[in-house]
Amino acid sequence: MGRADRDGRARIRLSAHPVPHYVALVDLFSPAWTALRTAAAGLPDEDFERPSGCAGRLVRDLVCHPVIDAQDVLVTLATPATGEPTVDAVTYWHLVEPPTGEDPLDALVPRLAAAYGEPRWLEFHLYDVGSAAGRAAGLADPAACADTRGEVLSVRDYLSAYVVERTLHQLDLIAHVPSAPEPPAETLAAARALLEKIAGAAFPAALPESDAPLIGTGRRPPTGAERDLLGISPRGSPSFSAEQVFGRGSAAPCVPGVRHAPGEGHLMR
Repeated sequence: MGRADRDGRARIRLSAHPVPHYVALVDLFSPAWTALRTAAAGLPDEDFERPSGCAGRLVRDLVCHPVIDAQDVLVTLATPATGEPTVDAVTYWHLVEPPTGEDPLDALVPRLAAAYGEPRWLEFHLYDVGSAAGRAAGLADPAACADTRGEVLSVRDYLSAYVVERTLHQLDLIAHVPSAPEPPAETLAAARALLEKIAGAAFPAALPESDAPLIGTGRRPPTGAERDLLGISPRGSPSFSAEQVFGRGSAAPCVPGVRHAPGEGHLMR
């Protein structure tokens, strides 16, 4: 938790150099952001009009989404909390109903993405604010606490949650762009591990790292062989708790600021 200044207000401490014991966390947060920015920067303009892994969202929308997320990181790291944590990297997530499209917020990302016009301007803004978010994360004290969306959590847990967010959205980004690179192996493994903690059960070891998050969050239905691995009966009653928690339907739209598992329920912070 940030120490209080002379006015009694808590601060998130920043340093001119990354905190030594913080390197391992930054080694996950930074590559997750860098990989997504690199994947977006390598796309030809025509790929921005392709569908993404988020139903109802184009690739350009998926590139715009992390612009909002980067701003969220910057705001959150500059919003210290004085109380004790109310959630951690696991309990930060919970199920909500999927968006219906009637909320004006649902249309925010597509409108913003379209307003950029040429993809290069969207790429530039993502690089600009994404790089700033990465630098801010590297300078923040992991033991400090931040206030975001009515919850208090440590900076370490907050950034850990974003490793999952960025990894999932890179998978969404490349869903219909096979030439684009997958997320780094270490961030895929980290996303899988955190999803297992949220679910309270482990994915089968035979399930590939890139498939586990997609199936576990309901982004795609499991194949017959995968259903056998997960222990899901032919009638569809899952015996694997990760599917009970994460994926109970087909993909649904993505919404900024929402930790989502498309389907009958969404993971939300």
